Amino acid sequence: MLQRPKFGRYISDISRQRILDIVGAAALMLDPTERVSDCRDVKDNKYLELGLAAAASIIVSSDEDLLVLDPWRGIRILRPADYVRLRENRE
Repeated sequence: MLQRPKFGRYISDISRQRILDIVGAAALMLDPTERVSDCRDVKDNKYLELGLAAAASIIVSSDEDLLVLDPWRGIRILRPADYVRLRENRE
């Protein structure tokens, strides 16, 4: 996502690469095995598949096509601000 040209207006190439390096070092690489077709936007099913493969409890997204599914197979789908509020309330 950060490699998209539109982000160049907001953050330098060097900063974007630093962020990607940090995230990449901490990332868990998964290859989803279960295919789903529950989202009305078929391009977004990959996020649901990844959530299943990761045994995620929450998917954070601003995409309305995903948000309308909340909760989906026991996985919450929350807007970023709602996720932050949830985390703040747990601390």
